[in-house]
Amino acid sequence: MTGKLIALTGATGFIGRHLLRTLSARGYRVRVLLRRPVEVSEGASGAVVGDLARPMNMAAALSGVDAVVHSAGLAHAMSGAPEDDFRNSNTEATRKLAEAAQRARVGRFVFLSSIRAQTGSSAPLPLSEADVPAPTDAYGRSKLAAEEALAEIGLDWVALRPVLVYGAGVKGNMAALLRLARTPYPLPLASLSGRRSLVSVESLAAAVATVLEAPAPLDRPLIVADPDPLTLPEMLTALRSGLGRGPGLLPCPTPLIGLACRAAGREAAFERLQALVARAEGLEALGWRPAQTSRDGLAVLARTGG
Repeated sequence: MTGKLIALTGATGFIGRHLLRTLSARGYRVRVLLRRPVEVSEGASGAVVGDLARPMNMAAALSGVDAVVHSAGLAHAMSGAPEDDFRNSNTEATRKLAEAAQRARVGRFVFLSSIRAQTGSSAPLPLSEADVPAPTDAYGRSKLAAEEALAEIGLDWVALRPVLVYGAGVKGNMAALLRLARTPYPLPLASLSGRRSLVSVESLAAAVATVLEAPAPLDRPLIVADPDPLTLPEMLTALRSGLGRGPGLLPCPTPLIGLACRAAGREAAFERLQALVARAEGLEALGWRPAQTSRDGLAVLARTGG
């Protein structure tokens, strides 16, 4: 292969596995940076084992690299982790890797951030990159701090802020929604009206390729979101259509659902049912387009087993 050499972190994770396949298919050579020796997925052109928090061998890992794609980090789904853990894994490790990339004269640093660097679990108005970031938890603050560190270092960087990502192998909230859709029972959720933006992991991988190929320095965060936000009933309808079933949804007053969630100690889960719409205007201006609509993507996810 004669394509540009990409150093990829997080290649064994949900998003990283898809990035490895997508970038390799587009002709990039991908060197994966691993914390411990594991079997490397097909598509990697090489691997280096090291610790991003103590990057003693980063000079060798980044030698000859054209760009870094940094998708490793402590996930939001790991709730209960102390703030220091998020800061060490998501902020300081990113800073040290970026400093090593600058010393190695790497061309571009692509950081997989999160929409939670910009907002809480819901937002009353549609979000854009022009909004002042206001993260509400340790995870979001650690991601925003990592973005700020990249801006201070002075290398050519871009931070991608994806909304809720779905695709084969997904975990966390989307996996729970998929399990709910697979239940045979009617669900009293038809009245929920808050729209939420989603993005498929394939579209996110395409966004990474788009910013790798963008000619000018970017030096800013970019939202990654499909253009068709869905309500929870619409998500369940799409998932169940992929299973060959009808929606199976019943109306129930939203305040009553909220009361039930609070009584069960699931107030945070109810908050995630509220609106969060984000616009990927910056990416679209660079030529990015989602791989498919959210409705079609969710149907495929359910049909293929998740």
